[in-house]
Amino acid sequence: MIQGTGSGVGKSLIVAGLCRIFRDRGVNVAPFKAQNMALNSFITKEGGEIGRAQALQAEAAGIEPSVDMNPILLKASGESSCQMIMNGRVHSNMKATEYYSFKKEAWRAVTEAYESLSRKHDLIIIEGAGSPAEINLCKDEVVNMRVARHTGAPVILIGDIDKGGVFASFYGTVGLLNGDADYIKAFIINKFRGDMEILMPGLKMIYEKTNIPVIGVIPYLGDLGLHEEDGIPIERINGARGKGERVTKIKIVVIRLRYISNFTDFDPFLYEPDVDLVYSLREGDIENADLLIIPGSKNTVEDLLFLRENGIEDSIRRAIKKDIPLIGVCGGYQMIGKKILDPFGVESNHKVVRGFEFLGIETTLKKTKITSQVEATLVKNSELRVQSENTLKGYEIHMGVSKGETGLFRLKRISSNSSLVTRHSSLIMDGSSKGNVWGTYIHGIFDNDLFRRELLNSIREKKGLRLIGKVVDYSRLREDALNKWSGIIRKNIDMKFIEELLKS
Repeated sequence: MIQGTGSGVGKSLIVAGLCRIFRDRGVNVAPFKAQNMALNSFITKEGGEIGRAQALQAEAAGIEPSVDMNPILLKASGESSCQMIMNGRVHSNMKATEYYSFKKEAWRAVTEAYESLSRKHDLIIIEGAGSPAEINLCKDEVVNMRVARHTGAPVILIGDIDKGGVFASFYGTVGLLNGDADYIKAFIINKFRGDMEILMPGLKMIYEKTNIPVIGVIPYLGDLGLHEEDGIPIERINGARGKGERVTKIKIVVIRLRYISNFTDFDPFLYEPDVDLVYSLREGDIENADLLIIPGSKNTVEDLLFLRENGIEDSIRRAIKKDIPLIGVCGGYQMIGKKILDPFGVESNHKVVRGFEFLGIETTLKKTKITSQVEATLVKNSELRVQSENTLKGYEIHMGVSKGETGLFRLKRISSNSSLVTRHSSLIMDGSSKGNVWGTYIHGIFDNDLFRRELLNSIREKKGLRLIGKVVDYSRLREDALNKWSGIIRKNIDMKFIEELLKS
């Protein structure tokens, strides 16, 4: 089990790296995270919703993601409430106090999912959440030491030295856990930059104080280009790194919503040699972009009102008038329609909210969430300037249904769950376009290599720039990134120590 001294210390990616290492050794390995709190999610083949990090970890393990890998997913929808997803399906919306009274049922889901996963795999690498030493939560938690006790898993504790105070974090965590500290068998320091000789005395002293060894020091590597769980890496907010041939770049600006979800939809642009990707709310970025994207949101209404009240909607309108193309994805698609209706109070107390009115659609938020993998074909559309006739793949995660001037994509919902096949298999029309604005519910649409390149070339052509013929193979580059990352772990962590833990 991989636990951390706090959120964002690197647990998710270390689990992914270990999954890849053991997969390469021929071990039937799988990831598991009992409870995840993230707005970045993925839809499995059976139509279940799990954390995006567990999907990446499954990819690293060479297996299909399943709901057993993440039985409880919490998606914050406000300052004190969240949508609770259990076994891949929406259970209810809860406040924090309500969720703690629900823990008995949540724990049952956790243990059943773990047992199901264990029957299919020889090794489970478990990820904790946040810190196990949140002493106000220890009694009721279902994701850290309670899981370690239930499974008998030895724990490796990760600390992020880049945040400062890593030795205090290790020592304090051990001190606060009392008897549960016995499960911690090793420390790993992540994101180290500096001289190892200066760090060495600290490694010796923390062992003397805790009798727990540091079995690895992983260097700071910046943005690996792999899916993050908790938030957008700072490198991406400030602009994507440029690699490859020297070409005039186009600037893609993603509106940095307060409740942004599935920001990994835009990761493929990180690998394109002619793209600068920026997450921003700044007027200067928005009105000087070559492409604007409004992403998904866990609270579409609140994010829409935030953009309106802070003058960002006005910046977007000025950009549209300057003929800058705009794409809305999922919640962003809903925002750029005529209006959003919320008769059941799914997201807010606003029954009707006026949208940006760029597209001729109206959205009604429903109590039931649509979650499905999809296949789609682009209906020929001169306004979009993309001619791809290939089948596009992606997935849907949304509470709303949009009607009106739709028909940009012909979409087929797919599910291996027999109870959903009839409902999800029929062809439907998705998306809308008008002028230089279009939107869709399809998450992962930019993972489609040819579609992504045609979109970028349409912008380059419009700007009078040289078109790029090379199509980037995103899935292969992601595989390369996973292999590179697992190689870094092998080089910097004592894998023999971990192997001995598995034998014991």
